[in-house]
Order: sequence, then structure tokens, then C-alpha cells
Amino acid sequence: MTPLAPIIWRAMTPDDLDATQDLAAHIHADYPESHEVFTQRLAVAPEGCHVLASPNGIEGYLISHPWQGTLTPTLNTLLPPLPAHPDRWYIHDLALSEAARGQGFAQQAITLAEQAARARKLARLTLVSTRHALRFWYKQGFEPETIPPAEHTILASYDPEAQLLSRALSP
Repeated sequence: MTPLAPIIWRAMTPDDLDATQDLAAHIHADYPESHEVFTQRLAVAPEGCHVLASPNGIEGYLISHPWQGTLTPTLNTLLPPLPAHPDRWYIHDLALSEAARGQGFAQQAITLAEQAARARKLARLTLVSTRHALRFWYKQGFEPETIPPAEHTILASYDPEAQLLSRALSP
């Protein structure tokens, strides 16, 4: 009997982009992003892009990159050039299929983001959480970050309850 291939996080490749976007469209139907957004994130920060690969295909993905400050991009927009002196690691998206949830894969992905941040000597993770994921991110130790009033419009591009959350890297 051949053992089943494990489900593992591995580096994302350009060949994974179609499956990643299909999964994103299914999971985040209310938050659509173009293929160009996924392609650009992989191109500018490959060390922050991973897929959860299983024998059945892609079961999840992490897209993250270095960033500076609290001004985040609006939903479905290309990034300006990455900052020369980032002060945080930004989790653009972490998504898991229904089948992959509840098995510790999200925590593994957060650890991957932490490793990428440490490699750049950054001590903070930041993300925009939609209303659907706030509880999950709070459980991971993320807390709301104070932002200038002008930046609330950016968060509203996600949904009216979206919040900018951050946390220091775990020890």
C-alpha cells in the first residue's frame, strides 16, 4: 500500500496562480481580486507566497510581503514599489479550503509569515481583516491598530467592519 502524500505548505510558483485564484474566488466571493494582483504579489515577494499542496491540488494559500506603515492598499489594487525600509510584514491573504480548516494549517502559514519577517529583521505582522475573519485573527493575538481617519476609506474597500490588525512576532 502506497502512503498518502502529505498536505504541506510549499513555495508558490507561477504554475499555482490559476488554482490559487480559483480558490480565492470560491472562499472570498465578496472580495474579488484580479489575476494581476496575485501575479504581482508573487513576483515582488516570492518569499512570502506559499500554497498548501495536497494530492487533490491546492487547499490553501498565503500571500504576504514587506510593508511600511499603516496605509494599506485598497482591495484589488496593484502595489506601488515595495518600501526600501519596511517596518512590518503584511499578510495580504491567508485562505484555506473547507477541507483544510481546523487542522493547524493556518497557524503554520502564520509561522511562515513570521519566518519571512524575521529574515528581513521585522518584528511586526500586519493585515486587514474582513468582518468574517476578525474572530480568527483576534484568537491569533492580533489587535486593532490605530490609523488616521483618512485611512478608514481604504478599509471600507473591503467591508464596513474591516480592521487593520497587527501583532508583534511570537517569541
